[in-house]
Amino acid sequence: MDGVFRSFLERISRTAPTRTSGRPPSGNGASSFHLFWEVPPVPLREVRATIEIIEPPTVDMLYFWALQVDVSDGGGRRGGAHFGLQYHPSYPEGGAVNWGGYHRGGGELDGSISDLPSTLDNINTRDYRWHPGRPYRYRVFPSPDRGWRGSITDLTTGTETVVRDLHLEGDELARPMVWTECFAHCEHPSAAVRWSELGARTVDGEWFEVTDVRVNYQSHADGGCSNTDSSVASDGAGAAAFVQRTGTDRQADTGTRLTRRR
Repeated sequence: MDGVFRSFLERISRTAPTRTSGRPPSGNGASSFHLFWEVPPVPLREVRATIEIIEPPTVDMLYFWALQVDVSDGGGRRGGAHFGLQYHPSYPEGGAVNWGGYHRGGGELDGSISDLPSTLDNINTRDYRWHPGRPYRYRVFPSPDRGWRGSITDLTTGTETVVRDLHLEGDELARPMVWTECFAHCEHPSAAVRWSELGARTVDGEWFEVTDVRVNYQSHADGGCSNTDSSVASDGAGAAAFVQRTGTDRQADTGTRLTRRR
């Protein structure tokens, strides 16, 4: 980031209103923050991300940690979808996984029926017991049947679980990102996840690792908490990873470019 742009962001951050307590007054009652991937301007066929929940939630509110993509074809964007783990108090031990999304013009996407049970009988959100401190790999890729498949692999056991297929037409993925959506109050205790091994495969079969992301936060006007943060930190093996944390001092402003290197 050049000095002029950094100075501009610092001036904005000093004068921007803050929200560090209370329930987020956003439309859905959550505060969200995102890491936009820096990827070549080419159509993609598969995206992956590894997540580790390093500080699990301690309040019985919904948390959602997702990998999001747009789906498009030659005629443009057809819709968007998000895949990821949830801490959901209504599910067994709070463990759930969600694979859902929306058409470009609105309306929820159809999809196959998951083999996983759902305590709340929600077609998108299924029972999935995850463990803090254990890495899980998300995959979004073409289904051999129809549409786009979402799967999660417990990297400790090596077990891959197919959640279901989304019936969204289009043969390209675009604009990948990962994000945290937190329905807790802004002052609730910190929770944190670590993102690593972000990667994508192009329609030509080329695989590449994503090492750079752009930080974004839900604005104060849109109901976001101002005490969420994204950063780069080393994991237990000494490799750098992106960390998203709630209930903390913000160090990286919107627009900051973060780079993950080994």
